[in-house]
Amino acid sequence: MATNPMQRKARNSFLLGMLVMLLISGIIIALLFLQLMNKNKKEKEELKASVKAYVLNQDVSSGQIITTDMLTLQTVNRNLVPSNATSDITLIENYALQDKEGNDIYTKYDKNNVPKLYITKNGNEFEVQKEEETENYYIIKNNNKEYIELNSVPLVAKVTMKKNTLLTTELLSKSDNVVQDDVRKQEYNMIVLPMDLVTGDYIDIRVMFPNGQDFIVVSKKEVEIPNVGGVDSTDTIWVNLSEDEILHMSCAIIDSAQVNGAKIYATKYTEAGMQNAATPTYPVNESTSKLLQSDPNILEKSMNEIRTRYNNNNSVELRNNYINSSINSQGEQAQSNLETNMEESITNSKNSRQKYLESLTGTTTAE
Repeated sequence: MATNPMQRKARNSFLLGMLVMLLISGIIIALLFLQLMNKNKKEKEELKASVKAYVLNQDVSSGQIITTDMLTLQTVNRNLVPSNATSDITLIENYALQDKEGNDIYTKYDKNNVPKLYITKNGNEFEVQKEEETENYYIIKNNNKEYIELNSVPLVAKVTMKKNTLLTTELLSKSDNVVQDDVRKQEYNMIVLPMDLVTGDYIDIRVMFPNGQDFIVVSKKEVEIPNVGGVDSTDTIWVNLSEDEILHMSCAIIDSAQVNGAKIYATKYTEAGMQNAATPTYPVNESTSKLLQSDPNILEKSMNEIRTRYNNNNSVELRNNYINSSINSQGEQAQSNLETNMEESITNSKNSRQKYLESLTGTTTAE
């Protein structure tokens, strides 16, 4: 059927409009597809660059025990957080402060905004308190003190932290090793170490003499093994010691170095979270004892313990009858042993330091 020019023109205009519309639609779809592809690519890159890390969901004061209700797991950009925030996640993730029955211990604030620990047992809520004399935890139940055993050593904030602070183990300490003003990191390389000792283990440092006498010098200290070039040191450890503990160690090192067959060695705690720290039994010599009792760097609590421990007849008797007699029996050899042991310790320290510096620079230092 014939069409007039007006109809033909209208049809052509319609077809042209449809073609333009399809072209524009195609361009829009292509742009949307590109945007979607870019968005997916960006999301994949962000996901690849994202890591899980724990942050605080409330403010925490220095020395405050961390409970799991304070922690929130968040996804953060890997480039915006320190590497140890992600490498430490397993330690924090596996941390749960509970009693042996599996009841969670949590934090609540009183009307004065003071944080306190609580536990719910059999539907009843109890405040968890710490006995200063024994450092054991307990609740008051039916007007009686009932002790509770924790399933792990509590983590404590080393410093005051605000809400949303990203947590790393450098910001946390185990409650057995809360840092006081007089605590310093000490390095020792003359201690006989357990074969399977690793960073994070708790040890007693003891001194044993050839006559069978065995004394605890310092107790329940968390060990850090220096890592040199990706390899743990075989003979060196770091431990945090207070001023009085440093002096005890120094005295024990001198004593053991003067006696052939004497040794300073470490013993591991099998369940650090359950076991209380042993009481040190090593009797220092008279000059060290006087120094301990006059040292202004030693905290008052430690000072009282020192006076109680060393101002008794048993300590004096042990010192005179066993340790001093062993040293005196060595005669001139004692001084020779001391000099030899001290020279070996200094040499070991220098060698360890050299290896550590070489591991940082990737070079070998000429001897």
